This record gives sequence, C-alpha cells and structure tokens, in this order.
Amino acid sequence: MLDKLTGTWAPRPSSGPHKLRESLPLIIFLRNRLRYALTNKETKAIVMQRLIKVDGKVRTDITYPAGFMDVITIERTGENFRLVYDTKGRFTIHRISEEEAKYKLAKVKSVKLGAKGIPYAVNDTLKLDIATGKATDFIKFETGNLAYITGGRNMGRIGTITHRERHNGGFDIVHVKDALGHSFATRLSNVFVIGLGSKSWISLPKGKGLKLSISEERDKRREAALAAKA
Repeated sequence: MLDKLTGTWAPRPSSGPHKLRESLPLIIFLRNRLRYALTNKETKAIVMQRLIKVDGKVRTDITYPAGFMDVITIERTGENFRLVYDTKGRFTIHRISEEEAKYKLAKVKSVKLGAKGIPYAVNDTLKLDIATGKATDFIKFETGNLAYITGGRNMGRIGTITHRERHNGGFDIVHVKDALGHSFATRLSNVFVIGLGSKSWISLPKGKGLKLSISEERDKRREAALAAKA
C-alpha cells in the first residue's frame, strides 16, 4: 500500500465507522493510489474544496476512514469507486458506474425488523440506498449464494457457499467453492454475502476474487510480458 523506501510514517485513520485495522484513510486513496496529489498539503487542498464524497456525504478530513463496500465519489472528474479487497487482502481501486454508485451492501450484525415487519437475521446482507439510507432489498445467508471473504487467510476471495458447520461454544465454519472449483473454509464472521445464487449484486474487481498460486501468477506475468512485446 505504501512505498517502503519513502519513509517510516503512515497516516493514522481518524475514529469513524470502520475499525482502525479495517479502514483506509482518504489521503492514502487520493495521494498514493490515484496519484491525484503529491503531498499532504495538496491532498488537504482537494478535500477542503468539498470535492470528495464517501457514501454520498462530503468528507473534508484527509484521514477519514473509508472501509469495505464504501462508495467514494469525485464529482469533478465524474468518477466513482467502491472499496473492496484483492486476493492478497489489500484494498484495491475498483471503478464503478454511476448507477452502481447509488447503493452499497451492508452485513446485518444483530436481528432487526425491516419493511412490513420482516425480520433480518444475523449475517444477512442488505442493499442500502445511499441517498435515503434505507434498505431496498436483502439476501439471506444461505448455501448456494455468492460470498466475499473479508478476513483471515482467504481474504479477498469470492465463491459460492457450499456448507456451514455449526460449533456450539466455538466458531461456526463456512465452506466456500470458487469459480475455478477450489474449496476453502473460513469463520462465519469473515463471510459477506454479495449475490443471490451465482449473480453478484456488485461488479467484481480485477481477477474476480480468484486466488492464483505463485506459479500461476508467474505464468500470467510472462504471458502479459510476451503480449506487450508482440
């Protein structure tokens, strides 16, 4: 995320809606990832012009903590981004359309009543309209649905839920199979449902959440290098 040769200090995220270890300060996004600024001062000049919105609200704090599924909008350039993880567990720049930027997905942490008294169970996923903040649809946590892994060794991988192991007094384990047919398991708390069946409600980042082995990554780099020379 940060260049290890340019210094030993990193911006600390302000307190906000995401945990310290699960958030990305706006300055890192604007300066180090998008390269829209070169220095701290330039980044501050951009945000103080009220050009940056996170989930539809203007943010003027350069260390405001943006996190997983947050929609970052830059109206001056007409760009929209959704913060998601790559298969190495890092936040990646994922550009989205104007239509997709109108909503985000959120995971249910405790039992709530929705429209018409329909209860949302823990681990279900809500589709939230960013303009109103209201849930417009939801997905049940069920086998056969598409899920994004948000923690653990398999962070950033995407696959279909195949089985859930219940462990009383311990951590429930969820088994997931990706599009290449590789199966893996992770804790229930790391699983975020993003689609009904195999159809995702959000556009997927580069790589589609498929984790490659070291040799597969090497072969892919070689193919890209040969294609560039041709």
